[in-house]
Amino acid sequence: MDILENFRILDLVDILLVATLLYYLYKLVKGTVAINIFLGICIIWVIWKITQLLQMEMLSTILGQFIGAGMFALIVVFQQEIRKFLLMIGSTNIGRKTGFLKHIKFLQDEAKDTSDTKVEEIIDACEKMGQSRTGALIVIQRTTHLDFVKQTGDEMSIEVNRPILESIFFKNSTLHDGAAIIEDNRIVATRAILPVSNERNIPLRFGLRHRAAVGITEKTDAVALVVSEETGNISYLKDGEFVLFKNLTELIEILRKDLS
Repeated sequence: MDILENFRILDLVDILLVATLLYYLYKLVKGTVAINIFLGICIIWVIWKITQLLQMEMLSTILGQFIGAGMFALIVVFQQEIRKFLLMIGSTNIGRKTGFLKHIKFLQDEAKDTSDTKVEEIIDACEKMGQSRTGALIVIQRTTHLDFVKQTGDEMSIEVNRPILESIFFKNSTLHDGAAIIEDNRIVATRAILPVSNERNIPLRFGLRHRAAVGITEKTDAVALVVSEETGNISYLKDGEFVLFKNLTELIEILRKDLS
């Protein structure tokens, strides 16, 4: 009864915020090796609280010291996950043009809408390149600027269309190596060098293009399309993960939604 009498609205808000935080943390590490580490930490924390409640001083002190010192180790262990978590927060609708930031003039460039990107043209180009076994790597910018990778390639300013994309990745073209960067429905860079992921869970059948696509989508909120030179299959990557789709129509819908 005392608990109910002293219960405040702020306590409810506190519980909801913690639940939301845990949900996003679980969503972030779900399906990765990190989920086992995350669950192990949760179990140790619960045991620590139980030992405190039961006044088991020695075990409680040991676990408390472990948890206190372990926080620094967790920053190292979950380095990639922390980066993705911060990107997840920074890339929500709060920072988009449709949100309240559209009223702040100096932040309008940071909140550009990418919904005008010609998704069909990009997917059509990928389909044609897949049929001819032409390898391709296309990165589409969302809210995170990609200047650090654009500077590694050749600067361009060409409106997105299927023939241009096909000519860029044509096997005898001088521009086919590296990635093409698309920003605001314009191809702004070709032959861009992307950071390659060191993730060991990537199947061995995927080559350097796929690892580069995983790397750039891990470090930014950009999305990437990869056409395999060996199989002609199209892969779509977001948040460092492969996004499954049944057909190209569904892929167009997914990509349009992610860019809106």
